Amino acid sequence: MASLDPSGRLTAVFLVVSLSFSFQGAHCKLVVAPVGPTWVNARAGSNVTLAFLFSGAPDPVVTWFKGALPVLTWTIGSSAAPDIGEKYKEVLKIEKDGSLTFVNVQLDHAGNYTMELTKSGLAKAETAFTLNVFENIQNVELTVQPDLLKEGIDRFLLQYRVLRGEVEQQRWLFNGTEIKTSSHYTVKDRSLEILNPNRTDTGRYTVVLKNPLGRVEAHRNITVLYGPDEPRLEARPAKPFYVPGDSLSLVCQAGGSPRPTATWVFGDLTFPDSQDGVLNRTNVQISQGGVYTCKLTNQQTKEQRQKSMILNVYEKPSGDPICSVQSVNVNAALQYHCQWPGGTPLAQLSFPELSNSSSGAGNFSLTVTALANLNWKTVTCMAVHPVEQNKCNITASRPVEFLPTVRTSIDSQGKIVVAVQCVSDASPQAVVSWSKGSEAVANGGTHKISSDTTQLKIRGYNVSNFVQQKYSCTCRNPLGSQRREIQLQGPSISDFSLFPNPEGTIVTLTWEVLPTSIVTGFDIQVKGPNLPSEKRNGTESRGASDGYRTIQRKPGSARSADVLALDPNLSYRFRVIPRARMTEGEPSEVHRLGPGEGLSGPAIAGIAAGIPCSLLFLVLLGGSIYLCVKCNMDKSRPARYPVSRAAEKVKITDISRMARPAVITTQSEMTPHHLLTGGLKSPPDYNKLQQTPSERSVALPTFVPPPPVRVATTV
Repeated sequence: MASLDPSGRLTAVFLVVSLSFSFQGAHCKLVVAPVGPTWVNARAGSNVTLAFLFSGAPDPVVTWFKGALPVLTWTIGSSAAPDIGEKYKEVLKIEKDGSLTFVNVQLDHAGNYTMELTKSGLAKAETAFTLNVFENIQNVELTVQPDLLKEGIDRFLLQYRVLRGEVEQQRWLFNGTEIKTSSHYTVKDRSLEILNPNRTDTGRYTVVLKNPLGRVEAHRNITVLYGPDEPRLEARPAKPFYVPGDSLSLVCQAGGSPRPTATWVFGDLTFPDSQDGVLNRTNVQISQGGVYTCKLTNQQTKEQRQKSMILNVYEKPSGDPICSVQSVNVNAALQYHCQWPGGTPLAQLSFPELSNSSSGAGNFSLTVTALANLNWKTVTCMAVHPVEQNKCNITASRPVEFLPTVRTSIDSQGKIVVAVQCVSDASPQAVVSWSKGSEAVANGGTHKISSDTTQLKIRGYNVSNFVQQKYSCTCRNPLGSQRREIQLQGPSISDFSLFPNPEGTIVTLTWEVLPTSIVTGFDIQVKGPNLPSEKRNGTESRGASDGYRTIQRKPGSARSADVLALDPNLSYRFRVIPRARMTEGEPSEVHRLGPGEGLSGPAIAGIAAGIPCSLLFLVLLGGSIYLCVKCNMDKSRPARYPVSRAAEKVKITDISRMARPAVITTQSEMTPHHLLTGGLKSPPDYNKLQQTPSERSVALPTFVPPPPVRVATTV
């Protein structure tokens, strides 16, 4: 448990007393002062106390906060148990003076803590602490990327990993000298980056890690491989030329780490590898004169260099000169090469368009700065021999525009592998560099660059990790470069078509995907009647129109699918869903196959119900016409005189009964839908109701003038 020495406690007491009397009157304001530093470092698993002293009022309420969250509340001096947050019951302990003690403090207890004192009638007082919890640094491992370190790579990276413990400070040393960030070194969090490494970067690297609990060192010996350097060739003994029967040695030497092995090549002959680079020739003949090439190989880096020399055994050159062009000096220059081996003496070779003063015998190379005027310029090698003259042509060109290609697969670990390939026609062959955003892509981890640099493979489980970044590839040779940016996209289908056979029993589905779309497979889905293949497999579980179901799964390379055994009298709907592992893309458009839709079930039911209703309407219409004719005939009858009340009542009732059909017919013409749906409604029986039509609807007239009054009841 953290504690204060006597002098520190006395200082804190003096500070509290001084603060308490700096205000007007005693006990008029709460005063708080921390005991010791407010920045507290603790070892994980230990006990630590955030202590303070206060004055100004007895028994105030103390509340401790972690950030803005209260974790403990207690009235100082109270016998009641403190109110502690559920997560902190086993961790926090309140002292008698309100100080907060952590028991067996852990890493997640680190943070900013605030103590707040309150007392009724007084202003609150507070003080803050910062608690840092550390573990001892343990098991430091120092790794290097890439595995093969050689001169000429862009960079290599030293990284450390710690099994336990938090690092507050790191220092890097090379052969005991501290490394600072410069144009050659970049010190990052948990790593050291060496830019453009060379052979002088070979040595012992050390990382020193510190935190308040201690200091740990880790070491790694690094060897930067280089070479072979430019070969040095010579003939011993040295002569302008040799004659048949002479003996000589050809020597090839160059620096490198490890020491390179030398292979001598003469024409079609390759001599065994030699560590010392010496080729002995005895009893030399005319046929043995010509160009001898020494190829030097670094067995670890596989880097090669070669150089040629001419052994003058007089003979006429055979064949034609051979021209080529290659990149040198890290794509800063072009090396034009011309050879015409053999001959006595050797032919003189030159590139007049490039240099009027440079030439060579038998095997000649000329390195020039890659200027723009050399692009698509045909360069001629002039081969001059006393017997004849010859020539060969070579044309250098910058990379041309190209389109990257994207292929997707899934590896044995279930990860998505996206292979992006960038190839551009160029002479000499273009070298491809890759970048993600503004950073160069290093070979290793989730990225793998092919040996010829034209392909980048990206590995990951989640397709969203691919579409968050933009990749770029740059094809470069000494004459220029071409750059393309690739924005990978999720699974999608750009075109979908359907082609049935003439009988309608087989359909071929074809589709295309976007060039930069990540697709590992396709689900072929159908909506409609179950197929025979589904019934045989026991997959028929729902009706024919319940929804789309997957009937086939195709790999990401597929662009078509055949569906067999279709019923030409039934309708089907097809679509394709692209997938990137478990991620589904947008479905394709839907194509329908089968006869016309026909009438729906509700439409057929409506027609069936409409036929009897129409017949009923015609019957009612005929009845209405009949009643109208009859009414007109009644109007032509002579007038009648008034009769007694009883007789009038009976007559009115008869007239009303006679008039009802005419009224119903009229209504049927105006609102035929009531007749079709509900039918005719019979008029009420007024005799049963003991009412006359006039008592139900309108008052009877006191006088019945001719012609007779007709009473109608409206339904």
